[in-house]
Amino acid sequence: MAARLKVTQIKSKVSEKQYQRDTLRSLGLKRINDSVVRPDDAQTRGYVNTVAHLVKVEEID
Repeated sequence: MAARLKVTQIKSKVSEKQYQRDTLRSLGLKRINDSVVRPDDAQTRGYVNTVAHLVKVEEID
């Protein structure tokens, strides 16, 4: 079974740059405490690295 990542938004996107807000939207996060489960691939890792200061990431199986 492929590994997956649970990504949770923990900080507001209000004062962030537009590309960071767009990245949160691409991940499927709309508000604080929203969580999504995404496959652990290069694209998701890139998204997470872009907004690492706004999200918490957990690996799940």
